[in-house]
Amino acid sequence: MIVVMKKNAPEQDIDAVTERLKSEGFQVHISRGVEKTIIGVIGEGTEEVIRLASMQSVEQVVPVRRPYKLVSRDFHPDDTVVQVGNAKFGSKQVVVIAGPCAVEGHEQVMQAARVVHDLGLMVLRGGAYKPRTSPYSFQGMGVEGLKILAEARERFGLMVVTEAVDRESLNYVAEWADIIQIGARNMQNFELLKAAGHSNKPVLLKRGLSATIDEWLMAAEYIAANGNPNIILCERGIRTYETKTRNTLDLSAIPVVKQLSHLPIIIDPSHSTGQWSWVAPMARAAVAAGADGLIIEAHPNPTEALSDGPQSLSLPHLSELVESLRPIAEAIGRTL
Repeated sequence: MIVVMKKNAPEQDIDAVTERLKSEGFQVHISRGVEKTIIGVIGEGTEEVIRLASMQSVEQVVPVRRPYKLVSRDFHPDDTVVQVGNAKFGSKQVVVIAGPCAVEGHEQVMQAARVVHDLGLMVLRGGAYKPRTSPYSFQGMGVEGLKILAEARERFGLMVVTEAVDRESLNYVAEWADIIQIGARNMQNFELLKAAGHSNKPVLLKRGLSATIDEWLMAAEYIAANGNPNIILCERGIRTYETKTRNTLDLSAIPVVKQLSHLPIIIDPSHSTGQWSWVAPMARAAVAAGADGLIIEAHPNPTEALSDGPQSLSLPHLSELVESLRPIAEAIGRTL
């Protein structure tokens, strides 16, 4: 349930409500808007909360019927902005993350990082751990890959996002990177989600291959419920009957998520299409639809990539794409 305080309710009245709720055994989450304060209430028993409506500074008590609470816009009406360095996910800024699918070596990452920096982008991606469909495919460089990404961060002033695949790798990713990615295959790895919730690093949560939006938001709820509110949602395409593309990019997820949740949402046009020549059109469409950012695979030599070469942009193509995105962002009142 949520308790909506009246406009300009005095701080002592807000404190009185929260203390009363806590004394009844409820968890309390306060969201302070421009005009009103909303108190989210989690716990068993509704009568105790409903009785608060009689208090002078309480405007109304409203039940929240969705299974997710903390990530719901009912609990937190204003957009959440997740700041990582100078990148602000969920603000007027459209954050473009770019880099290779997998860390394959030092020079490969440095070449990509140099271009990402020169384009004015702020976040570098690269997989140190790679969950692959085939056990014989390249699985990543592990900690050595993380060290290369960390060097690129120091050298070019970039933030780094990379994937954790289990609890052990999450500890290493939290140590070396700036954003922890939870991939599509692990969206419902609940123990990993709980561990990410205990981390102090922002989490980029990709939508599962066949997950509904409610299931995706419930996965985010696991992270938030374990103490980490800094969550960035990522739509990366879902599995449908269509076989021409690698997955089907659900651009409608952008307005749907923005209505249901306060969390920022970015789009992965690389994994959703699976073909480099289709990445740019879908990236432009995502920005026009209101996405808070993009995560794009780019490689110095895609034909020699050890992972996802066909969907990776060359570095010149990445430059062309970024320049084409700027006027679209500006047209809808945003910046790149």
